[in-house]
Amino acid sequence: MDAVLVDCQGGFFDLSDVPNSKTLEPGFKEFALIGEIEGRYQLAGHPGKLKVLGFLNYGRMGSHSDAVNLGRATGATPDTALVRHFASRPGLALNLEQEIRPDLGVFARLSVNDGSKEAYEFTDVNRSASVGFLLKENQWNRADDSIGLAVAVNGISAAARAYFAAGGLGILIGDGQLPHAGGENIVETFYSMRVVEHFTVSANYQYVVHPAYNRDRGPVSIFALRVHAEF
Repeated sequence: MDAVLVDCQGGFFDLSDVPNSKTLEPGFKEFALIGEIEGRYQLAGHPGKLKVLGFLNYGRMGSHSDAVNLGRATGATPDTALVRHFASRPGLALNLEQEIRPDLGVFARLSVNDGSKEAYEFTDVNRSASVGFLLKENQWNRADDSIGLAVAVNGISAAARAYFAAGGLGILIGDGQLPHAGGENIVETFYSMRVVEHFTVSANYQYVVHPAYNRDRGPVSIFALRVHAEF
């Protein structure tokens, strides 16, 4: 392995006034701290990257266990919005990218965050692992085209499972019960084709097993088509 080049960066960002809303908190009273360390290297003449990202969200967020306890005491459905107070929610992610040959690269990613509280932005995931590859279509004389495949396994914390099992709702999930919780497993593939210069069309397919961490749901097939134009 050749010498490793290290790059560090970080940021201080405003959060929404309530989790996942469209309105930012005025005055940065709720914020996210994000830092990343990236190491770039050469392995047998092929470039690679290793990234470590850490974050800390600070804002008004509800504890899953507090919401469940309040729901039991009042005979109501648990709702994290009723138990929100200022708290911190940390997380960590690792990302590895490695070129195998000029037209083929692989990646692996691991992430984990504090699952005792509701997700503050984006989605309901407390741990995730994924691997995949990206292949340029040089062998078909389509150097600007690419094909990719990835497998991901997502999970939620025990506190989150109890909350959803009691009927709680998250950012994207919750159907009133969760009697048979399990990992959400996803296989995704895509083909990106450059039609003309500055215009690309991509076809995407996802196969989701146990969607929303519910073994009683799915599997689900998702099809997508994306058009990208540059001017």
